[in-house]
Amino acid sequence: MNGWLRSLSGWGDIVLASQCPLCQRSTSRELCQDCWTQVRQCQWVGCQTWYEPLPVFAWGQYKGALKRTIATLKYDNHRQLASPLGHWLAEAWMTELTTHPRTLTVVPIPLHPNKQQERGFNQAELLGRSFCEITRLPLQPHGLIRSRFTEAQFHLSPQAREQNLSGAFELGTLRHHRPRHHAVLLLDDIYTTGATARSAIRVLQQFHIPVYGIVAVARASNFKQFLD
Repeated sequence: MNGWLRSLSGWGDIVLASQCPLCQRSTSRELCQDCWTQVRQCQWVGCQTWYEPLPVFAWGQYKGALKRTIATLKYDNHRQLASPLGHWLAEAWMTELTTHPRTLTVVPIPLHPNKQQERGFNQAELLGRSFCEITRLPLQPHGLIRSRFTEAQFHLSPQAREQNLSGAFELGTLRHHRPRHHAVLLLDDIYTTGATARSAIRVLQQFHIPVYGIVAVARASNFKQFLD
């Protein structure tokens, strides 16, 4: 009887296992062990620093397995990948900071409603929920709204990105629900030139809402040239 039960349990594990979205191997987690290790190897070591004039904190370098994981999350509807990515970002952020401010509200960078309807979700919001599970910071998933549709950024120059995003954001729930004495911590999946963050920050500053900085799962390796 015990052997029969063990056999059933083994079959249950096989049934419950799903495919790794990166390599299609069988796994019971969001990623198989090999892909999990490859993504973890993309984490910045000793480079998780806040830079001026825009304070930025990123978990990893936008390349290799981490780049594929973010793309799979966004474009292949593997929402479960937001959980480990958001947790890793939160753990690294809390470890790196010497002080942990509690008067922060996390606001994810929004998608335009048309883009969100097409995709079915906002990846920054999913990452924000995972991030806040660890940090215990409050989340305003619709604190900002994207009021103007913008073209894809990846092929644009830094100057064209700034123009493309000018006036793209408005206050959402932050217009009527502003936690007193709280600063905003913006959150996004990828930080490249900073054009998106700067556009969002300008709107917040117009309403005298302080911004603590931005956290992102990944950043481009050459991002510092865009901070000058």
